Amino acid sequence: MFDILSGDGLAAVVLGIIQGLTEFLPVSSSAHLILVPWLFGWEPQGLFFDVSLHAGTAIAVLAFFWREWIALARETVKGILEGKPFANEHRRLAWYLVVATVPAVIAGLTLEETVEKSLRSPLVTVFTLIGIGALLFVADRQGNRDRSLGDLAWMDSILIGISQAVALIPGVSRSGITISTALLRNVDRTGATRFSFLLSTPVIVGAALLEGWRFIETVKAPAAARNAMESIQHPWIVLALGVSTAAVTGFFCIRYFLRYVQTNSFLPFVIYRLVLAGVILLFYFQG
Repeated sequence: MFDILSGDGLAAVVLGIIQGLTEFLPVSSSAHLILVPWLFGWEPQGLFFDVSLHAGTAIAVLAFFWREWIALARETVKGILEGKPFANEHRRLAWYLVVATVPAVIAGLTLEETVEKSLRSPLVTVFTLIGIGALLFVADRQGNRDRSLGDLAWMDSILIGISQAVALIPGVSRSGITISTALLRNVDRTGATRFSFLLSTPVIVGAALLEGWRFIETVKAPAAARNAMESIQHPWIVLALGVSTAAVTGFFCIRYFLRYVQTNSFLPFVIYRLVLAGVILLFYFQG
């Protein structure tokens, strides 16, 4: 019988929890998924396992927002058919999300390889953890925050979309920089966080599908087939643990974080980012 507390089983559970939390909290998932295996001395789990974790958070965000996405899609279609695409809040929000998604798609397709080769370093992560932490602190402290989700405008969606594209850099945090940008536009914490999570849906789902497609293409390539197949040698229960843990953790993270921001500031996450940057820097100089 498979032991959940075995090396692979424990790694799947821990990494699934980390993926589910850090994908949505403003603390950077990339920094954690690099740091934690290093601290525990875990071997890389393989491409297929990484795809599984991203599939888990895709399931989480779809499960939480499926009603809203159906309503947005329905209103968008009705708006087009009626010739009134911006007639109500749902229709406008849908198009704002479309516009805000475009910069991240362009950046992901054109700059991903450059980022992987040039910016995957501990010092870059330290810099971005501190920099975006400071931005989040300033954004949370200033501004009137007198605008709700229904008060968004085209310029808001463009600026938030551009900021999401910057999240391709390790340590930035998609939610951290998009929430900060919305706050600087005087959107209240709840509206900023909700828009950030809705905006993450096409990016997370798209990334999971893209990584899955790349894995399939890798398996098809004769020269790389053996290495690719080695990455799926985990027992299926390990993969299931990773997917389910990331999905469940992500779902409840979204749920309770949306409640948290109604009455609390982002200061704890700012402090956490600074502490994490210090830990990474310490380990970096210790070799």
